[in-house]
Amino acid sequence: MNIDIVSIVGARPQFIKAAAVSQAIAEHNRKSSDYPIAEKIVHTGQHYDRFMSSVFFEQLEIPKPDYNLRVGNGSHGKQTARMLEKIERILVTEAPACIIVYGDTNSTLSGALAAAKLHIPIAHVEAGLRSFNRRMPEEVNRVLTDRVSDILLCPTETAVENLVNEGISEGVYLVGDVMYDCLRRYAKKAKAIEQKTLEKLHLRSKSYYLATVHRAENTDNRNGLQDIFDALNQISSTERPVVLSLHPRTRQKITEGKVVPGDNIRIIPPVPYLEMMALEMNARAILTDSGGIQKEAYWFKVPCITLRNESEWTEIIDSGWNVLVGTNCKRIVQAVEQAESRPTWYENLLHGNGHSAKQICRILLESFGTIKKVTAEGEKTIQAETSPLRNE
Repeated sequence: MNIDIVSIVGARPQFIKAAAVSQAIAEHNRKSSDYPIAEKIVHTGQHYDRFMSSVFFEQLEIPKPDYNLRVGNGSHGKQTARMLEKIERILVTEAPACIIVYGDTNSTLSGALAAAKLHIPIAHVEAGLRSFNRRMPEEVNRVLTDRVSDILLCPTETAVENLVNEGISEGVYLVGDVMYDCLRRYAKKAKAIEQKTLEKLHLRSKSYYLATVHRAENTDNRNGLQDIFDALNQISSTERPVVLSLHPRTRQKITEGKVVPGDNIRIIPPVPYLEMMALEMNARAILTDSGGIQKEAYWFKVPCITLRNESEWTEIIDSGWNVLVGTNCKRIVQAVEQAESRPTWYENLLHGNGHSAKQICRILLESFGTIKKVTAEGEKTIQAETSPLRNE
């Protein structure tokens, strides 16, 4: 008997996380014919640029989405509402045993709300993360998604503690970080193309800084955005340029705010996953407001300067390896200058052994010995035997 699930994704980091889980599901299905997991993938279209969307499906070998909602840009309310309406229709049609949502985007919250109102169980990958800044839309999405989720799949012990402190202890699992699964799986491929990637941009290993800026708290604050670029202009030089992988929204805000990048800032479009990994592992330091890239920098042992005032990944901040600087130009420049004298790199600050997705797959199998399906007419329950994995 199939266990039918729907995975909902929409943004670059979610494609990476979903790839690990989809691969674990495929591996399980190859080994077990008694309890196959039938996965349908819904792509909301929150990220729709080829290099932020379809190329990830190609490189990470993710099955082609069964549904592409193509919601595109819009305000948070408009985007979330459009997703919610369309996801609800799909869930009524598919009637899955559960849905899987990833991370903290509008796609995450929309999927969770649609499922909650249809009484479909929700598994949240990367549950429990907190920045404790409710002005961030991502923080609101995280908190609300966790409140309605049935299976909370946490990447770190801190994430588990955050949930317990909020009174959530049922259905909480410490599984590790699925992004580390992907990094381990694809690092060799990235290594194989690193020289070609560097040569294409006329770069030498450890002779450039890599930067990304995309969060609304930075892009929508003209003064803060100007301060970031003032700092990038100061740290860049002919011999040591800043390579800025520019998000489409950031590009628009730079134009609107008349922010002028310096001559030694090399602006490139968003790059595919493998090429980005190659750039990360060869950077002298990374400046970013991305949660995922903070982790990748840590795993590649590259100093990271985070262009925010808080981070969900408190373990690497507390260690001193990753430094929070906000948008203050002076603090950004100082952090880059001090990157050479960082504390010793600490192993295993972030939880994971490269098999987190396999643990998630196992939890899904164990959780749905009784599989609930919801249809337009109401609920029906299908009894299934307990998964043989339960006794392993």
